[in-house]
Amino acid sequence: MSLSDIQIYLSSRSARRRELLHQIGVGHQILLLREDAKRAADVDETPRADEAPCDYALRVASAKASAGLQAMLRRGGISKPVLAADTTIALDGHIIGKPRDAEDAVRILGWLGGRSHGVITAVAMANAGRFETCVSESTVTMRALNDAHIRSYVATGEPMDKAGAYAVQGRAAAFITRIEGSYSGIMGLPLAETANLLALFGIDIL
Repeated sequence: MSLSDIQIYLSSRSARRRELLHQIGVGHQILLLREDAKRAADVDETPRADEAPCDYALRVASAKASAGLQAMLRRGGISKPVLAADTTIALDGHIIGKPRDAEDAVRILGWLGGRSHGVITAVAMANAGRFETCVSESTVTMRALNDAHIRSYVATGEPMDKAGAYAVQGRAAAFITRIEGSYSGIMGLPLAETANLLALFGIDIL
């Protein structure tokens, strides 16, 4: 991709978010933040005491966009808006993030099986003169899952970097009986809401 094709920076390592931006024809360049445990992370993703899932997702997405903007300015990059997002799972008012390990993934899927849960994706976009956010909230219902189903799925490795320990666009689709809301939001970037944010920064996709 040439420099002239880049419309925004994406402050995310998520391959799914890249795919979704490609889907709507948005040229972008990845802007990586520090996540190395040996150095201070650019964004603290630790939930705060009594923090609501929606507030948490919005805070983290906003922090990623702000950190990405500062990184772009510090590195002397071409001035383009920075987009960031955060997806979290909400069950009974609790925040469920990415699993720590395989056993944690098994526990999370055991909680989600046979129930409905919320999927919240917050999106933030920033440049030197403007900062905008939006939030997409969806509901996913899973069929009852037995231990063999869960462990077989976890063994594929698919859950390990996913909020809620599953990928709606992957093998876990076989677990899902109902979706209410934004499919792309559940994947990690709600495209209708993101298109509205892009328009606020002068980027029209259609």
